[in-house]
Amino acid sequence: MITIIDIVGNVGSISNMLKRVGVKSKISSDVNDIETADKLILPGVGAFDNGMKEIHSKNLLDVLLKKVLAEKTPILGVCLGMQLLTKRSEEGTLQGLGWIDAETIRFRTNLRVPHMGWNTLNHKDEPIFRNMPKGERFYFVHSYHVVCNDKSNVIATTNYGYDFASVIQKENIFGVQFHPEKSHRFGMTLLKNFSEI
Repeated sequence: MITIIDIVGNVGSISNMLKRVGVKSKISSDVNDIETADKLILPGVGAFDNGMKEIHSKNLLDVLLKKVLAEKTPILGVCLGMQLLTKRSEEGTLQGLGWIDAETIRFRTNLRVPHMGWNTLNHKDEPIFRNMPKGERFYFVHSYHVVCNDKSNVIATTNYGYDFASVIQKENIFGVQFHPEKSHRFGMTLLKNFSEI
């Protein structure tokens, strides 16, 4: 069972996409549901500080630390959820989860921000990309992106004025900057792969 953590995010769409690929999920911010989950998805839409406030106000930090860092439960951060995995963001003042040695910065490009629409990945040969359909592309909506201090944590990049980290991984911790729930068959394949990790 995958628990989709109910903070600020497109939780219903992620649940529907998992259902389409035959994966059972539950939307919840209940500590017991997180404790018993086989895998976790941390979605997020909106501002960095709001996401961290939701985690603290729902008293989820301790159970997440236990599940992710101690028990090594796989977790997938989506969009803002990926950014919350980092230490900090230029968008806010609160500390992030800090599970990835990285920070989140605003795009430094002359192109229009936010980066919105379909874009491609240049990715490593990792299980999360297994059996990806040809012509893969994913749907992005974001003004900030993650910069990893350890480049080995970057398993895919996307170009928008310059290359930025679009998929990150450290052991059981994954993050995607795009929205797999809006990325049709490519997002379905990625979510199915995550469910099987």
